[in-house]
Amino acid sequence: MAEFSIGEVEKETGIKAHVLRYWEEVIPFIRPRKDNQGRRFYSQRDLELITRVKYFLQERKYTLEGAGERLIDELAEPSGRKNSATLCLLRNELMSLYAIAQRWKDEG
Repeated sequence: MAEFSIGEVEKETGIKAHVLRYWEEVIPFIRPRKDNQGRRFYSQRDLELITRVKYFLQERKYTLEGAGERLIDELAEPSGRKNSATLCLLRNELMSLYAIAQRWKDEG
């Protein structure tokens, strides 16, 4: 599975690193993996979501919160092949949340 550093994502998308870090706080779907030193590693899925958010902000003139809501709406839209991709994304989200909850449970 390909992973990208924050610098690579910045070069690929044209979005500055400090903006990417802020987006992580506002949009819960963008969650790069962090290593022990706190370095971020973005998945291909993260990169696609970031590109989609950029589109909503720059082309459609959404607010950041509005772009996040639009992503949620898109994930919920039933439409053939897109629906199976949506289910895949939702499954991955749930698996990620489950792993986080398990780590939190084990630490506490």
